[in-house]
Amino acid sequence: MTSSNRRDFLKQIGALAAGAGVFAALPFEAAAAKKKAFFEISLAEWSLHKALFNKEITNLDFPAIAKKEYGIGVVEYVNQFFKDKATDTGYLNELLKRCKDNGVKNHLIMVDGEGGLGDLNDAKRKATVEQHYKWADAAKYLGCSTIRVNSYGEGSAEDVQKAAIDGLGRLGEYGEQIGINVIVENHGGYSSNGQWLSAVMKGVNKKNVGTLPDFGNFCIKRTRDGCAEEYDRYKGVEELIPFAKGASAKTYDFDEQGNCIETDYMRIMKIVKDSGFKGYVGIEYEGSRLSEAEGIKKTKALLEKVAGVL
Repeated sequence: MTSSNRRDFLKQIGALAAGAGVFAALPFEAAAAKKKAFFEISLAEWSLHKALFNKEITNLDFPAIAKKEYGIGVVEYVNQFFKDKATDTGYLNELLKRCKDNGVKNHLIMVDGEGGLGDLNDAKRKATVEQHYKWADAAKYLGCSTIRVNSYGEGSAEDVQKAAIDGLGRLGEYGEQIGINVIVENHGGYSSNGQWLSAVMKGVNKKNVGTLPDFGNFCIKRTRDGCAEEYDRYKGVEELIPFAKGASAKTYDFDEQGNCIETDYMRIMKIVKDSGFKGYVGIEYEGSRLSEAEGIKKTKALLEKVAGVL
């Protein structure tokens, strides 16, 4: 080997060694190809309901907060925080501008306060359906794909179920006309019974009408002391996920390892994955021990941890 060739050889060895050292210093996750999650994380505005009710922030602030503070680019609105703005195009344009400025996508609007679509009174139920039109229109204007509604009503489980099938069917027809999905969350009462709500979905039988399984919202009967009767959350998610157009990752508290105390996320997300679901899983932190910011961050970290395994 000539001295010239030897110098070139030593340079190559040195470069390879330096490269190996850098590679060895990198964590395994960075060195290996990152596993693609079967779902995408979104942020439900309700996670910030305390700050919103206290007027520390506004609905218009939400897209920037989601992206800048939590690195989340998909959001889920709650209509309570812009209740009188459904038809205010000036307001909606400003909201759209803030989304565009921050690279945020709008997924859905959670609609409350417009009545139950399972009302047994036909005239009231029809009025409730029509009261939701403006929110479906607002969702379309904002580029959302979906509105979340409520199926409650007063009466027997069978009677409310029939009424809910009718109410959701009517609203679903309007949604079909404008290209918007209508979904129901397990949100207390009969709707928190997975078997009852899945039967409603089968009765409606529309592609654009579905569910929003909430992992922690299966209380059927509530008293002053808390939940008196709770439906099995794993069974409920298994029953509702075939109709899902989103899911709510509800959390209240965490252990020292960052796991949710009240829900086994590995177990529940495996049910979601095994169903073939591919869509948005929205962070919805509702705890009181941690701040809203801490709760959101811990929920995100937990979902990312689960995604790396499943």
